[in-house]
Amino acid sequence: MADRNLEEFQGRVGRIARAHKAGYGFEAKGALGMSYYTARRPKRRRRFHLLLTLFLVAAVVVGIKAGIRVSLGDDSYDARVAALRDGDALDQLGASVLQADPVTLYLTERLRGVLD
Repeated sequence: MADRNLEEFQGRVGRIARAHKAGYGFEAKGALGMSYYTARRPKRRRRFHLLLTLFLVAAVVVGIKAGIRVSLGDDSYDARVAALRDGDALDQLGASVLQADPVTLYLTERLRGVLD
């Protein structure tokens, strides 16, 4: 006849052995153990990061447009953008992105003031 307590003990030992094999362990209260490092962290606000990234990309594009406009000159830059408008769909998309907007014109004048 098998001892019921012995079967329960062997079952607990088996569960503990499986847990140790899976990488679990026993932690002292207040210690930074494995559960601290593997716990699910709250998700960061990715939407804010996306908006910040888009803003930075737009600022860089405007800065590059202003720099090119200063180095080429207004007439030459506008002529090149007009030439892009006559091209295929991709060229027309590039022309719409590269056209001079008020922010680019303001930044162009500020850059000219600094460089002159």
